[in-house]
Amino acid sequence: MQLPQHVADELGLLLTFPTDSRLQGLKVHHDADPAMLAACQRLFDKGIIDKPDGGYLTDLGLDLSHHAHLIFNALKEQ
Repeated sequence: MQLPQHVADELGLLLTFPTDSRLQGLKVHHDADPAMLAACQRLFDKGIIDKPDGGYLTDLGLDLSHHAHLIFNALKEQ
């Protein structure tokens, strides 16, 4: 099973959100890569972030981000 590109885009974007503080967010500008803008919209539609252009992680987003970081760190090359 291969990871679909749109899922990889969403995971990549999710991994860029700061997780140290709930007071830090992310802004994806209107002139960003169209794939990044689409991924951002999908994360918003799924309730993972609170704005269609980034914003803050929701409770679900924070939980998913922690899991994504665990997986990424376990699988990345040392």
